[in-house]
Amino acid sequence: MAIVEVDISVSVDGFVTGPDLHTWPGLGKGGERLHAWLDHEEGRRLSDATFAASGAVVTSRRVYDDTDGWAAEDGFFRRPVLVVTHRPHPVVRKGDTTFTFVTGGVAAALSAAAAVAGPQRVHVMGGASIARQALLTGLVDHLRLHIAPVLLGAGTALFDGAARALEWLETVDTPGATHVTYRVGRP
Repeated sequence: MAIVEVDISVSVDGFVTGPDLHTWPGLGKGGERLHAWLDHEEGRRLSDATFAASGAVVTSRRVYDDTDGWAAEDGFFRRPVLVVTHRPHPVVRKGDTTFTFVTGGVAAALSAAAAVAGPQRVHVMGGASIARQALLTGLVDHLRLHIAPVLLGAGTALFDGAARALEWLETVDTPGATHVTYRVGRP
């Protein structure tokens, strides 16, 4: 069965967006600093390696909508993407990327992603809510945090209600973030 890995950028104080989302849509005030590690060659290599090891991606409808489905016509992901949503939507194909909209919840999306990922990983990304819901299913094997050296003070908390025991597996330091991977304990 595929390894399911939640992968998300977070501030040192545990936020995945900055404050004032109503004024600063998307990542909130100062939230763009959470992803600055991708501006460095080492960060891009780490991200590329993560996607290369992934056979499917699970994300939220909000992330899909906010990014216009990663609008690139060639298909940014080049693999199946399962979009968790409450609103049915036809399958969208962009190049080698297929966006399938799953209305049965996060557990259903994780199961569908594992089925298409084969021996590769299931990459869960985008949004605190999806990350939290995935952790609460008990189906997540790894949690990778890209810890940005910033204190946001407020915003969207990642771990609100998603308590799990974690076992350290790996730490990688790059300019712009410390990347820590944990094995997630079962509920």
